Amino acid sequence: MSTERLQKILARGGLASRRAAEKLITEGRVRVNGKIVTELGTKADPRHDRVEVDGKRVVAEKVVYYALHKPRGFVTTLSDPEGRATIVDLLKRHTEAAEGARLFPVGRLDFHTSGIILVTNDGAFSDGLLHPKGAVPKTYVVKVQGVMQPEDIEKWRAGVQLDDGPTRPADAAFIRFEADKTWFEITIKEGRNQQIRRMGDATGFRVMRLSRVSFAGITVEGLRPGDMRALTREELVEMKKAYGVPRHPSAAGNAEEIAPRKRGMPVGRVVREKEEERAKALAEGGREGGREGGREGGRESGRGRERVRESGREGAREVGRGRESARGPARESSPREAPAGRSGGRGRARESASEARVGYGKTGGAVKRPAFKAGARPERPARPGAKGEAPAADPRAGRRGGGRSR
Repeated sequence: MSTERLQKILARGGLASRRAAEKLITEGRVRVNGKIVTELGTKADPRHDRVEVDGKRVVAEKVVYYALHKPRGFVTTLSDPEGRATIVDLLKRHTEAAEGARLFPVGRLDFHTSGIILVTNDGAFSDGLLHPKGAVPKTYVVKVQGVMQPEDIEKWRAGVQLDDGPTRPADAAFIRFEADKTWFEITIKEGRNQQIRRMGDATGFRVMRLSRVSFAGITVEGLRPGDMRALTREELVEMKKAYGVPRHPSAAGNAEEIAPRKRGMPVGRVVREKEEERAKALAEGGREGGREGGREGGRESGRGRERVRESGREGAREVGRGRESARGPARESSPREAPAGRSGGRGRARESASEARVGYGKTGGAVKRPAFKAGARPERPARPGAKGEAPAADPRAGRRGGGRSR
């Protein structure tokens, strides 16, 4: 790398602006390879020479490039003697994005003007875009008081005579009309102080609203007032081809790689498409995770149903074992399982039946059949009508006839 002035090296190190760096040099606070340097214009090689300020080595910052949508009510200076809000107040909201670099705006926008403005720590980049030879295009949307006619806007296209000379030819086109107001768009390639407002006063159409929508091909598309984003690597390459800066687009510390821009498409739209692609990828990942979660839930549900079925089967087995336990005592007390013989069992059964059987005679009294021993044949009662005996009452006749004989 070739040698550079100490002021520039100090400014790239983020210590101070070039003017403040000159003060550091004249005060004897700067050393180059151990020697104090007080002469302005001294040069050094930042790659090989050791440059120190108050004993601390100066290391060049990584160059960064941002696009900021400046709202109205801010001045584009690092400090304001009137105490108004400055662009520094906006940059403080993006300290993480700025990575602590000493940033400054490329050019200026009026206090009441909104729109795109570039922010960087690369002085050569700023100088290349602001130099008149660069003829960097700047596009504005303008609202003026009064109804403009085609011949009025033609004056803006051809050039307007101002105090410091006529303006360069510009591109202008109507947007719409609102009662006694006119909206139009104009693109200029020079950067005079308050040029658009002065052109309105010179032509009799006072500027009521002014917003810069594009600068060097970088637009406000996708940026709300106060928002800031990093320039992409493709944007930096396009600017390098058109205006010669930045000198090393690949050295940008905050540039992002994006897909090649479609022909004729605004760069801001490319950024938005990239963000949409990322959002789709995240959404697809979420849907895949949801499907996997659903499949896992189905498997868990199946395992739960299997556990319920197993519990039911176990309960049925428990009920079966309970019934089997209940049948055990009943079998032990059953007459069929008694150790007595076949004839003995029948005898006891007949004896019990005979003792329980009751009939009714003619007089209505209960008649008990005589009991007999097991294995013995009972005596046969006398036949009714036998000689010298009264006929015996038949107990079955009493039951058939309701318990009494006629």
